[in-house]
Amino acid sequence: MALTPSQEIDKFIKELTDWRGKWVAQFRELILKTAPEVSEEWKWGVPVWSYKGNVVSSGVFKDHVKLNFFKGASLKDPKKLFNAGLEAKATRAIDIGEGDKINESALKELIREAVVLNSAKKK
Repeated sequence: MALTPSQEIDKFIKELTDWRGKWVAQFRELILKTAPEVSEEWKWGVPVWSYKGNVVSSGVFKDHVKLNFFKGASLKDPKKLFNAGLEAKATRAIDIGEGDKINESALKELIREAVVLNSAKKK
């Protein structure tokens, strides 16, 4: 029996027994509160949140968690949260290491802006 995307994400978080799992769980809660219209998907073996297209995914690496905004290059980032993939044509990422603090209100703004950008997509 196949798991739903939300069940896959639950399992993914549960299997990450260190700070990375806690971080992905916090981010998941933040994005679902900030943009309740997004849906959870399971693509490429990672959680993806989408609304009229991919918005953001969360990848996990040995020493960091990556939040990858699919259209990050088109987002305003006045608080300079993006710190990875800055040369990419479309995407931008935020790499978070153990113990790093992140500006939650700035992250919420990025999430909202990314959802709005997908909503305004031209046909």
